[in-house]
Amino acid sequence: LSHPECYGGLVFTSPRALEAIKICLKENSKNEAWLKSLKQRWNTKPVYVVGKATASLVEEIGLIPQGDKSGNAEKLAEYICSREEPDSSALLFPCGALKREVLPTALREKGIPLESLTVYQTTQHADLQEALSRYFSQQGIPASVVFFSPSGVKFCLQHIQKLSGDFINHIKFAAIGPTTADAMEAAGIPVCCTAESPTPQDLAAGIQKALRPQNC
Repeated sequence: LSHPECYGGLVFTSPRALEAIKICLKENSKNEAWLKSLKQRWNTKPVYVVGKATASLVEEIGLIPQGDKSGNAEKLAEYICSREEPDSSALLFPCGALKREVLPTALREKGIPLESLTVYQTTQHADLQEALSRYFSQQGIPASVVFFSPSGVKFCLQHIQKLSGDFINHIKFAAIGPTTADAMEAAGIPVCCTAESPTPQDLAAGIQKALRPQNC
């Protein structure tokens, strides 16, 4: 972050990456340098983001996001490729350890350099199993379950299957986007709906439609 002159811009595909940036800027000396000059220097370059949640966090640190209507890595890659020249300065991509290769691969094929930097690790919450068990014992079998990421599928699905038993076929499973839907299908779970875009409104509309009786 201290060397914007080395990069052609920034790429963010996760709110967690912005949380990592915020931690970096918490030190007084670094925050002062950011506010004094680094923020303005980065703002002369594009800051690409995948969705509105990430865009709002980018704005909080004083940067101007673009591409937030993309909604997923595939569309963001297309957006970036339409605006960047091959063999230009590398885009800095703070990301998680479980990042997919869709965006890096698409940019590499177009000759657009990308420097990935792992800034967070996705792990299972220590109380996940207990929290799910408590929910099922208190609320019963849910009408629907929404997954927001492939890692959510990885960490939660086995517990949900065990807790639901034979009633799992009664649950409508929803996905926030196509990447998560692919992970659900790979795990053998039928996807009843995928949000048209990763917003609360589109997700709610999809779930509402999926829960509606077929003959209505």
